[in-house]
Amino acid sequence: MSREGYVKMRIKDLDLEYFDPKSCRRLLALRGVDLDVRDGEFVSIVGPSGCGKSTLLKVVSGLLPPTKGAVYVDGVAVNAPGRDRAMVFQSPQLLPWRRVLGNVMYGAECFGVPKEEAKARALQMIKLVGLSGFEDYYPNALSGGMQQRVNLARALVADPTILLMDEPFANLDAQTRELMQLELLRIWREARKTVLFVTHQVDEAVYLSDRVVVFTARPGTVKSIIDVNMPRPRELKVKRTPEFIKHVERIWDLLEEEIKKTLLAEKTA
Repeated sequence: MSREGYVKMRIKDLDLEYFDPKSCRRLLALRGVDLDVRDGEFVSIVGPSGCGKSTLLKVVSGLLPPTKGAVYVDGVAVNAPGRDRAMVFQSPQLLPWRRVLGNVMYGAECFGVPKEEAKARALQMIKLVGLSGFEDYYPNALSGGMQQRVNLARALVADPTILLMDEPFANLDAQTRELMQLELLRIWREARKTVLFVTHQVDEAVYLSDRVVVFTARPGTVKSIIDVNMPRPRELKVKRTPEFIKHVERIWDLLEEEIKKTLLAEKTA
């Protein structure tokens, strides 16, 4: 159960600097990022290409150490990957020699869950993502949308409290992407996880989220946070309402200046 108002994750004064082999110099990807995410909340991050959105997810996951500042989950500083956080990448990255059940079980096996417990948990997650009946299928027999459902089930099977989603629908066709957005909201409602979601699609961010975080051009930092005050559950038809369109236009207005900065930087580089 989510605890309304409880800060599940806190990103505090976070910088991330790295060595760029192309320019042979150090580049600042993130600067002074401050963000609180409440328990059970769905928060999306949008921003121009190269602004550090995906990099931030890697820091939160524990895959990259920050240069400055810290990420806290339940008040404890993150310094390595952990079972409380699971990453869902843009590509499903399924094991081709394993069937659906085996791929989903793998997410629990990585954390030492006993085989029978992992299997029982995997079957529950396969049902949750709407793939009952496909347990014995190999990944190459599934559509792109179905493969991404397996990817999501694999992330959920270890029962993380936070889902980190890095453009998970970017490789899907437009119709499948819309249906997967609807399905993700259903799964989120039932699983009640805290979600930090990165996307380039402003309408996707508005549709899914409680709040949308707008990032600046690199070095990325929080430019603005928009509350999406639309009732849930949300059907796809909400995207055609004036309120929805107003949110999208407001975010695009905030993004336009940052995208121009990115394009100018690329021209002068």
